[in-house]
Amino acid sequence: MLLLVGLGNPTPNSQNNRHNIGFKIVDAINQKFGLSKQKPKFKGLLTTGNIGDKKIYAIKPLTFMNNSGVCIRELLEYFKINAEDVIVFHDDLDIEFGKIKAKFGGSSAGHNGIASIDKFIGKEYSRVRIGIGKPKDKISVSDHVLNDFNEEEQSHLDSITSNIIESLTILIDKKLDLFSSTVNNN
Repeated sequence: MLLLVGLGNPTPNSQNNRHNIGFKIVDAINQKFGLSKQKPKFKGLLTTGNIGDKKIYAIKPLTFMNNSGVCIRELLEYFKINAEDVIVFHDDLDIEFGKIKAKFGGSSAGHNGIASIDKFIGKEYSRVRIGIGKPKDKISVSDHVLNDFNEEEQSHLDSITSNIIESLTILIDKKLDLFSSTVNNN
């Protein structure tokens, strides 16, 4: 069993924010692999199904970014899923826009959603960090992540998402380095 987590904020006006790219990835996975209809459970929107021979749970926490760990811990405890079987998709300011890096464990690097998950389940899980780049203008980091993708970025979102989808079986086999190199070369 694997748990795929997409981080974001659940308000309608947050839908196209840079911070919500994790939600977009989980929605695309649900659609591509025909996972179940989203149901409100464990303080999130949960879907289930199979990808290849793996039982998959996918969730978008509705607890807001800074409390994502609450939702994740409830789900892990209920389904008896180990933290090392969790893969979290989230935005990353320190990676240039459109680049993707996967890693196991590590620090939150100032990402409040990851810090919350670390607090509730520890650091031993996989993260797929999707680059949103640093702000080009002199706006604050919080304004940057909570603003919508600009037109140029929006036009690249579909290819970023499809690259992740095309390489997903590598990711769910936990071949993180291979996933990182494959997903950025598509």
